Amino acid sequence: MAGIRRTGMRLLERKIEQTEEKVAKTRAAHNTAVEELKKLTDERKALRNKELAEAIRQSKRTYSEILAFVRSDPGADTGEQEA
Repeated sequence: MAGIRRTGMRLLERKIEQTEEKVAKTRAAHNTAVEELKKLTDERKALRNKELAEAIRQSKRTYSEILAFVRSDPGADTGEQEA
């Protein structure tokens, strides 16, 4: 009976080790994906900022008009809100 328990315990310990290894690999893959996502979203933000700055530069509107537009509430007149 003791031999069966030891064998069962060894098997359980091995399964725990294998699962811990899977978790470590999954964690590493997750961290890599998160880093890539941050890099890509930062790149998108930089491109959007560049595009916005260029649109402002080419606009015939004054700085004050642009700023007032950006700060305005689009749903204030209709009761609607943009998502």
